[in-house]
Parts: sequence; structure tokens; C-alpha cells
Amino acid sequence: AVQEFLVNEGPKLQEKLKTYATDKSSYIEEFWYDSYLQFTDPVVLNLNPFFLLEDDPTPLRNNQIVRASSLIYSTLTFVHALKTRHLEPDVIRGKPLCMSQFHRLFATSRVPTEEGCHMVPHPESRHIVIMSHSQFYYFQVFDESGDFTLTEKEIAANLKAIQKDSAKTPAAEVAKRAVGVFTTENRRNWARLRRQLESDDVNREALHLIDEALFIVCLDHVQPKSSEELSNNMLCGTYNLEQGVQVGTCTNRWYDKLQIIVCQNGSAGINFEHTGVDGHTVLRYVSDIYTDTILRFAKTINSQTQSIFHSYRQRRDSNAMAAREKLNENNFVNYFDHNPRKIEWNMTEEIELGVKFAETRLSDLTLQNEVKVLEFDKYGKHFITDMRMSPDAFVQMAIQAAYYGLYGKSECSYEPAMTKMFLHGRTEAIRTVTDQSVEFVQKFFDPKVSPHDKLEALRTALKTHTKKTRECSQGLGQDRHLYALECLWARMHKDEQKPRIFTDSGWRTLNHTVISTSNCGNPALRLFGFGPVVANGFGIGYIIKDDRISFVASSKHRQTERLLQTLQKYLVEVKTMLLNEKYPGGVSQRQRILALEEEYDHGDGYTYYDTGDRPSKTNGIHRKIGKRLIIQENDE
Repeated sequence: AVQEFLVNEGPKLQEKLKTYATDKSSYIEEFWYDSYLQFTDPVVLNLNPFFLLEDDPTPLRNNQIVRASSLIYSTLTFVHALKTRHLEPDVIRGKPLCMSQFHRLFATSRVPTEEGCHMVPHPESRHIVIMSHSQFYYFQVFDESGDFTLTEKEIAANLKAIQKDSAKTPAAEVAKRAVGVFTTENRRNWARLRRQLESDDVNREALHLIDEALFIVCLDHVQPKSSEELSNNMLCGTYNLEQGVQVGTCTNRWYDKLQIIVCQNGSAGINFEHTGVDGHTVLRYVSDIYTDTILRFAKTINSQTQSIFHSYRQRRDSNAMAAREKLNENNFVNYFDHNPRKIEWNMTEEIELGVKFAETRLSDLTLQNEVKVLEFDKYGKHFITDMRMSPDAFVQMAIQAAYYGLYGKSECSYEPAMTKMFLHGRTEAIRTVTDQSVEFVQKFFDPKVSPHDKLEALRTALKTHTKKTRECSQGLGQDRHLYALECLWARMHKDEQKPRIFTDSGWRTLNHTVISTSNCGNPALRLFGFGPVVANGFGIGYIIKDDRISFVASSKHRQTERLLQTLQKYLVEVKTMLLNEKYPGGVSQRQRILALEEEYDHGDGYTYYDTGDRPSKTNGIHRKIGKRLIIQENDE
């Protein structure tokens, strides 16, 4: 099928694709959007990923209202910097990245129709929507000139008022009006229900208020403590029945927009609509607002501390003050109303029935999936780079080894490579299973193979993965190109049979990703995850930090915890092999740390994926002075 395509349809399709791309920023962009927008299954657990932020380092601020108002304030500063073109561009190795995705992160909504979904931007948006006890509220955050002058205290006062008002509604009444569950429906069902809502003037206005909001803030009435509880709450909400009524946080969501989720104990996360933005874009936003919240607190201790938005915020505050003074001169003291208002719905029997069945389907979906977490704290990026290995490639081989160790076979696996070096770039697919990776996992679990040969096989597999990662990040991958050719054929030859390459069993296997993975790491994040992309698959999000690696694995109850246990066992075992090889006479932990400090070149801590660069031998070389003392093992 491949040779036939290369000789017959392939060259002709390629020329047509070139012609199609002549007036476009990206030849894949439109096809890639369609792949998301024509998706008809529920977006919850299928498309929307989540980020769990680290707790605020100041314990007194880990309170729901304080944390939420702080995150809202920092987010509004970020949005305003973006709108006024003061946001510093993303850069990787000195090269700027495309910033177009940021304009789809805020004030954008996924709207369902019978013909598929549409992404609808609202560039003039000036308000945010708050959800509390599955009820909707909103308040203005920008004035008519585009500036915001709300303080954290004013935002907190609004949130307290919303929290108090929402708690008055009985649980049974809340359940009947939990319209947010419509966004968890099959998209065709949601389109039908939305059409019913829009037939009423009050409901149509309510929908428009939500669609046009900059973002959604979900105030959850739970205090999740374990990693699994936190991950579940950020990914799909909690399931909790009281006298047959759903009172969990699963109904306190609106999945068609960016959501900031804050629990009663201050735990906070992000759940984002994936159509227009990728993880790298959301990661930049999250890292900036997390940093800003910390620096603003530091400023209360030392007034000279500069915020991440310092120079920009000074200009904005100055402009806002001038605008306020000008309006005061005209006797407009309160020049915009920022008090919260409740969004009401006119509920018909038909709509109430729709809410009821949407909730039961959501509850089924939630119970059909499980999320497990491994927060591995034995080592992380420092140790892996000390062994002169790529951290991302190392973790990818660990995931493959864990799956093979549990099931005795390798399956189709996927990892995204960011391609924002190109205009309107999104991602390219790294197919992590290679001949070299298969040979490695087979040797690793073969008791007849020596540790030395196992590690050599690992290094070979790592080199292959690193090379493939670099090619994909440079736009030299094959997946997206082939997908564009397939889509172009389908568009131009609707009633004709596809080329055999696109009906071949190999193509079907390649597009049935059993192990979907993604590396999205930053010190601001504690956990990151998403649902499986196929019924018999695993979704594995991981974060590689200096001294630890966190994994969030999801599946439809496929021994998820056992897979993570196998992964943990592998990580411990391979570390022992590497240390025995590098230090055959044994070495103390302190000596390893000292050696590591001499070799390690600190990065900026802000990474989406690792391109496989190995540490330079010249990094961190300094003149050594004085006698070096040897630390004995028994000193530990």
C-alpha cells in the first residue's frame, strides 16, 4: 500500500496540498481544527486536560477565596498584557515562538451545532463567570476603556458574596438547574439542548454571557487531599450522591471554555478546552500567574520586589488612574459596576429532563474511568542528566518498559512535539515505539541478558527517540503530513474510495493510540493529566522535576495502579543498574550530588517537552581549589 501510494496517488496529492497551502499560514491548521471540532463524543475525559498547581507557598493564602481572588487578579493582568501586546513572547534557545494560540485561550467558546462545533471568539469581552454550587454568576472586570482597576480585596468580596448566595439554594433545586452538565454531553445532544435553551430570551442571554466571558472560575465545595482525589476533581469533578441527588463537583463545570478550579482548601487547577490551544501555551500562562501571585505576596514583605508584570503593570496602573481621574471630573465616580450578578435560567420540563439525563450519563462516564497517580521521589532530572541521558527520552522508555513488563508486548504510543517555531504551529506526533525501543524492553525483561547489555540497549533506544523528537520539533515528522493528505483526499474525492494506504491495517493501528503520553513540566505544576484516547488505552501525563517525576495515568479500569507500580519498580531497578555501572566500587549520595553540581547546567525551569539535548561537557567548569574530602558511606 505504501509503495503504491508513493507511485500513484501520493505525488498528485502532494502537489494539490502545496497548491492548497499557498495562501495559508499552516497547511495542517484547518484540518487539525476540524479533527477537534468534528469530534462528537463528550469533551470531558476525552479532550480536556487538566493542570494541578502547586499549593501557594504561604499557607495562610491556601484558602479558597484568597487563592481564587489572587489567581483571578494575576490572570486579568496576564489577559490585559496580552490584549495590549505587552506580553513577552515565548522563546526557545533564543528563537521566538508563534504566539497566536494565546488569543484563543481567553474569551473564546466552543459552540456545538448539528454540523459540528465552532470556536467563537469574543475579543471585546469584559467580564468573567463564576460557578458555585453549580450556579452561575458574573461580574465586570474591565471598564469600557479596556483597563481593570479591581483590587484583590474587591474580587474577594465578590467571591464571598457569590459563595454565600449560592449556598442558600437547596441541593435538589441545584440539581434541577445544573445546566453546566450540558457541556459534558455528546456534542450532538448538546447542540439540540442548546437550541432549546436559545428559544427562550432569558436563556439565550444567559448563554451569551457565559460564551462571551473571558474565562470561568469554579469554586468547588470540596477539600480533596490525596493526589487521586485532586486529579479526579480537576479532570472530571467528583461523584457524590446524597439521597439520590448528585451533589458532587462534576456538575460545577462548563467544559467549553478555560476553567480555573479552586477548592475549599485552596487547591487550584486548570481545565482547558483543547481545540485552539496546546499544553505549552497553557503552561506559559499558568507559570506566569503562579509566579505573579508569589511575587505580589513578596512585595508585601519588601516593597522593592518586582512582579513578573512589573514594568507593564506600572504603565497600566498609571493609565487606569488617569482614566479614573478624568471620569471623576465628569462626576462618574463609579464608572463601571463590578458587583456580581446571578445568571438565571427559565427551566422548562424539557430542559430539566435534559439536565437529569445529562447528569446520569456524566456520572456513568466518570465511574467508567479511573485516575491513579505516582509521585516518584527517588530521583528526577538531575540524576538522569548526570547519567548523560535525555530526561524525556528516559521517561518515555520507562513507560514502554512498564507496559511491556505488565503485558508482554509493545503497543502504539504517542507523544506530542511542540512545533510553535513555525507560524500557527501546533504539534507533531512522536511515535515512541521503534525497533530500538522494542529491542530494549525485550532485553530488559530477559533474565539471560546482562545489566551492561540492557543499558546499552537503553542508550540506543534513547538516541533513536532523541533523534525522532528533534526531527518532529523541526517539522520533519510524518503523521501530520499524512493526515493532511488524507483530509485533502476526503475533501476533494468525497464519493471515491480512499488510497489503500489510508485503509491499510497499519494505518488503523497507527491511529489507535493505546498509550497516549505528554510531558508538561514546570515548578508551578504538581500534576498534569488527561483521559485515555481509546477505550483500551492509557492516558499518561508526566512532569519531570529536578529530584522527582510525577505521573498521572488514566484508563477505563485497565489495572492503572498496577501499571504505575510496574513503572515504579522499573525506575528503581534501572537506577541501581546505572549506579553500579558508573560507580562499581560504590559511592555516597553526597559524592553523587557534588559531581552533579559540577556538571549540571541550570535551565529556566519552563519546559513542555525535552528536545533531547545532552549536557555539554564544558558546562559549569570552574577552577577547583583546595583538598577534596571523601565522604564515607557510613557517614550517611
